[in-house]
This record gives sequence, C-alpha cells and structure tokens, in this order.
Amino acid sequence: MKRSLVGVSLLCIGVATLFSACSSNKSTGVSRVTGWDYNDPRLGGFDVANYQGQQTGPGLTFVEGGRFTMGMTEEDLTLSRNNVPRTVSVSSFYMDETEVANVHYREYIYWLSRTYGADYPLVIAEAMPDTSVWRSALAYNEPYVQYYFRSAAYDNYPVVGVNWHQARAFAKWRSDRVNEYILIKNGRLKRNPNQVNEDIFDTETYVNGQYEGLPTKGRKRDLDPQGSGYRNMRYSDGYLLPNYRLPTEAEWEYAALGNIGNNPEPETKRRRGEEVITDRNVYPWGDAYTTRYGLRNSYQGEFLGNFKRGRGDAMGIAGALNDNADITAPVFSYAPNAYGLYNMAGNVSEWVLDTYRPYTRDLNDFRPFRGNVYETYVRLSEDNALDEKDTLGHLQTRLMDSTEMAAYEAFDGLVADLRDYQDGDSASMYNYAYGTNTLISNEAKVYKGGSWADRSYYMNPGARRFMQAYQASSTVGFRCVMDRMGSPNGDNSEKAGNFFGGKGRPPRR
Repeated sequence: MKRSLVGVSLLCIGVATLFSACSSNKSTGVSRVTGWDYNDPRLGGFDVANYQGQQTGPGLTFVEGGRFTMGMTEEDLTLSRNNVPRTVSVSSFYMDETEVANVHYREYIYWLSRTYGADYPLVIAEAMPDTSVWRSALAYNEPYVQYYFRSAAYDNYPVVGVNWHQARAFAKWRSDRVNEYILIKNGRLKRNPNQVNEDIFDTETYVNGQYEGLPTKGRKRDLDPQGSGYRNMRYSDGYLLPNYRLPTEAEWEYAALGNIGNNPEPETKRRRGEEVITDRNVYPWGDAYTTRYGLRNSYQGEFLGNFKRGRGDAMGIAGALNDNADITAPVFSYAPNAYGLYNMAGNVSEWVLDTYRPYTRDLNDFRPFRGNVYETYVRLSEDNALDEKDTLGHLQTRLMDSTEMAAYEAFDGLVADLRDYQDGDSASMYNYAYGTNTLISNEAKVYKGGSWADRSYYMNPGARRFMQAYQASSTVGFRCVMDRMGSPNGDNSEKAGNFFGGKGRPPRR
C-alpha cells in the first residue's frame, strides 16, 4: 500500500516534510517524431521533464482503482431503491486517511482571516462552520455549540456543521497551499507571509502568469530563446499536484468497501495477482454481519465503528463503553480498512461530489458521476487573453455557452449545467420537475456512511442519503481525494499497460 508523505500524522500542511523534486531537465532526450533534442535552447528550447511519477500529497493514501458492484447489495430496509446495483469501474486515486478535523478547518479559517479579514470579512463569515447544528429542542447540547469547533479538546475530532459548498472551498484552498509549499521547498518560490486580498498564491493564477510571488534564485530557467530568461512552473514540469476535491459517490463507495482486502493473492513484485474477489464486504472492515472485533485477543468484542446501537444507547454502559464515544471520536479512532482509511463507517457521514437523484442505473459505467457543470475562463474580446483575476486572487470563470457546448455531440442539449441531464431538462424521458412532482433539486447532494447518531444499517457503503448543499449537520463531515495521474498502480516505477519485452517496452529517453 502506498503511504502518505507524512505517514500517519494528521493533515498538517505546514509540516517540515520536504517534497522531493519530481522532475529535472538535466537529462536531455530526443524526439521520436522529429529527431530534435529536448531541453536545448539552441534547438527551440522545448522543455520536457524527466518525470519520476506523482508524489503523494499530505494526508493521503493510495486507492488502487478497478471494477466493483456499486449499489445497495444488502437488504433495502427503507425500500428506497435509490442505489440500484450495477458494475462500474473507477480510476485509481488518493484519499484522505481520515475525515478533515477541527484543527485542519481552523487552520483554513485562520488563513482566510489573515488574508481577507481586513477588507473582506464576509469571506470568513461564509466559511465558518455552523455550530448551531448541535442544537436540539429537547436536548441540552449548548456545550457542543460553544466548544466543539473551538476547544483544543476536540482538535482531532471531525469537523461538522460544514455544508457542501464550504467543503469544496476548503479543498480548493488546500490545493493551493500544498502546491505553494511544494514550490517553496524546492526553491522555486519564496515564502510570502504577507499575502493579502488578490495578492495570494493560487495555482491557476500562478501557472497562467498572474502571480509572480517574491523573486528567488531557484526560479525555473526559460529555455525558449525568445523568452524572458525565467518563468513560473507549469504542470508539465512535474512538480504541481492535481487539485484536492470531494470524492465522487462511486469513488467513496469503492474506497469504503476495501475489496482489495478480499483478493486472495494481490499483485506483488513477484506475482501477477488473481483477478478475483472472494467476498463482498458488508461493512468496510469485512464481509461478516458484525460490528464487533471477532478474533480472540485483547480486542475481541470491541466495536469497530462509532454508531448508535439502539434507541438511547449512544455509547454503552459505564465501565464497559461499547464504542467509547458519546458523539464523534478522534479521526484516527477504530481500525482502518484494507486501504488504510479510517472511519469510512460511523463517526460522521461524509459529503460526496454527486448531485442526488433516486434513479442511478443510467450513469456511465466508467467513473460514474452526476453533477457536471462545465466552465471556462473569462477572456478578453480584444486579444483572447485571460481576464484579470478577481479581488480575492482567483481567475474568473463562466459557464460555457451553447456555441462552445455544440462541440460535444454526446449531449442532447447545449447547456453547460448537466446536473439534471436526462432527468428534468428538455431532453428528459423521466420528466422530473422541481416543485411540481419532486422536491429534489440540483442543490440536493449525496452523503454517505453512517454517523455516531445512526444505526449500523447506514454504515453499509451502499447506503446513500441526501441533503441540500447549503445545509449542514452535526453528523456530516467530509474528506478529500486527489486524482492519480498516469499509471493506475501506486508504484511510480511501473507503467500502465502490460509489456512483454522487445518493442512493447516503454522507450527510454
């Protein structure tokens, strides 16, 4: 299993871990289509990185993708029929080992306050979690309202009260901070603690030349003979990581099942591996219908997740607490699943990226997802250059128009917002209309996994529920994922595809 760069520590973006340089232009290669040398300013200066593979970002662990049966394969007690079993494939990706904790989200709020607090206080107000989610008319939960997010006692407990939009904004902020840290540690950018308002590091503004930062001697040399001598790093240089984001429902369910643990002979450096899964897991920790640890040792009988055993039973009896948690528990509590992921069942439910619809069978069988909204950068009409970044330091975007969408012949319509594609739009065969025959809108988002307040039924990875994107709950948190670029295996020394020697071997530069 590919482990995170920060091991089993928490999601500390400011750790002293040095991100190793993953590219270099010291070695030159020769183009197999033109014969020209790469990285030679005398021959045009086309810059090609000696890429060593994608590094693992802070807090992440590798999840090797594959085929699985997605959906409610266990008994559908609620008779919802809203997750019909079907075979799908997901690509490999990286996922947070744990849910995002209070301390991580407070770091985010601190950064926003330091950067935007003086001129844009509304930005901080919009990002704050809703602590009132702990209130209940017939319960005394005011201590959680006041202290759960703020107190050091709950630093490593999962953040709650965060809505879907806030979770996505956190993932975007985290992406920028991680990429900025990579550039700083590799000498490509200087530390700049005085970033305010629009003068902030944003990965896209940096890549597109709208953020320079403080000058450093380690800046990338521009090999273009007509260039300016130095330039900002690009994705093709091999340093910058893809964005953190919320997982799709398929990714979350696949990772939660942890079926790789049921492969009798998984691939190693000495053997190919068996293309078989012996059993489907009922819960993330195994295929047995049990919530307790079963082996005969000191852990036997302990609960494997944080959930509500029955009405009025949130944690068991004094002197023998069953899950040892009245509300949430620290994010590294309980045993991880076969992918090394903690609390994929119980503790808190988690937001995923998908827009909710009760019917799921018609989704694509490769990387299934409902919620595509296609945007493009705003450009100036005079020279087609990118418009200036906004007052918060981000590139401005807009929905693609019908002319731009016309190039995509796979879609029946010419709209960029495809959240209700074939499910309520003009091309729909189902004819769902919000406010007429349904209360499910495009703002309805899926959340998965059981929480500390749920019965064990909802800890099955196939169970799904939904909530409006602007709503929050004391039982819902989130974790992030990152796309795996290149080969689907986590070993950067291996390539995608099968090779049999001779010409089938990847060419060396």
